[in-house]
Amino acid sequence: MKYLLDVNVLLAWGWADHTEHQRTALWIATMKDRHQVTLLTSSIPELGFVRVSVQRTGGNLSVIAAAETLAGMLESLGRTHQFLADDLSSTKEWPDWCGGASRTTEAHLLKLAEKHGARLLTLDAGIPGAHLLAVGQWVVVQFDSGRQFAAWRTHHAGKSSAP
Repeated sequence: MKYLLDVNVLLAWGWADHTEHQRTALWIATMKDRHQVTLLTSSIPELGFVRVSVQRTGGNLSVIAAAETLAGMLESLGRTHQFLADDLSSTKEWPDWCGGASRTTEAHLLKLAEKHGARLLTLDAGIPGAHLLAVGQWVVVQFDSGRQFAAWRTHHAGKSSAP
């Protein structure tokens, strides 16, 4: 499976004080260890990470430092990461749900991911067709033998399930 990481996923993964950092970092770490998973980035999410990272620090972080932070994050993925060149025009075929300027980037990234057989990974529940990073919690399961493992417990309509 291939996932194109959107700006919010990159920000949550990259900044420990982000409200979604823990679940995003754990999801990415889990996916990194799976053989058939590729995590993609493209210019738009990478630029978004750099821009928002500089803005969120009030300019105390330079553009170069933000870009180096992102480079280190992506290098940590090793062969799991690939850069996806944006080869999609933004002059045609806007989805019906993209009714305003605030949704144009998401609509473009969703189309880019689909064109390349990937899913857009996001924290935004308002993007139809995207893969929403599961809401849930990590739980530690302990066997009688004393062995432990962590499992992600997701919440769907009042029900919980482990993967």
